[in-house]
Amino acid sequence: MTEGWDPAAAGVLELPSGRLVRGRGLSRPLPPGQLPQLGFYLTGRRPATVEWESRWVRWPDFRLPADRAAATEALREAWARSATERVELACDGGRGRTGTALACLAVLDGVPPEEVVGYVRERYDRCAVETPWQRRFVRRFG
Repeated sequence: MTEGWDPAAAGVLELPSGRLVRGRGLSRPLPPGQLPQLGFYLTGRRPATVEWESRWVRWPDFRLPADRAAATEALREAWARSATERVELACDGGRGRTGTALACLAVLDGVPPEEVVGYVRERYDRCAVETPWQRRFVRRFG
């Protein structure tokens, strides 16, 4: 098993299973410490190239993923690989799309959909999952 994220580090969400996933905003500097082994970048435009394995999920700001089936597949991969790898999810600001994606991972990890927004807001960012349609997307995710 690979060395994971520091659970006390900013932006790291601990899921009920103990998996750790980092969320962050791409508009801010890369946090100090370990680099991700896999990143999922939730942006409307192709993100900058990084030195680790990455996936682009086309997801415009304040919206839902352009291809929901592809996004679901990517989020399932992120959840699966977070068991043994340092996985990060990021959008420009690190709140709406990132929070929505983290909430989807929490659903996969067993958090009930009707409780998951509160779970992510309490443990990651109080402004996570910004829009009504993002909240609805999470409630229907699974």
